[in-house]
Amino acid sequence: MLMPKRVKYRKSQRGRRKGKTKRGANVAFGDFGLKALEPAWITARQIEACRVALSRKMKRDGRVWIRIFPDKPVSKKPLETRMGKGKGAPEFWVAVVKPGRIMFEVSGISRELATEALQLCSHKLPIKTKVVARPDFE
Repeated sequence: MLMPKRVKYRKSQRGRRKGKTKRGANVAFGDFGLKALEPAWITARQIEACRVALSRKMKRDGRVWIRIFPDKPVSKKPLETRMGKGKGAPEFWVAVVKPGRIMFEVSGISRELATEALQLCSHKLPIKTKVVARPDFE
């Protein structure tokens, strides 16, 4: 499971997910990418599920890049606990994804296989996505 080795602060505020992504909106490493169309928190488990789905579908041909990293801790209080007594303990890690962000990239496989693999990956995610190709890809 992806998570940071260490962080400056153990607990973080929730923040807001408004606006489009500032960076990471172009296919930079591979030939095809999976682009987010909605804002969301993508958990480390969802990223791992996508990685497994991609590598299985591609039968270990080609290469996969994961362009998002879960660096935000999400805390929760235990069930049936009264209000107060501080913030809960960190439960899991999320990557903050805004519209336009390229989350996964693949290369070294055909367009059909890449589209199928990235569609399969998109079923593991809680947001609408789109498969995009590198602009100079023939």
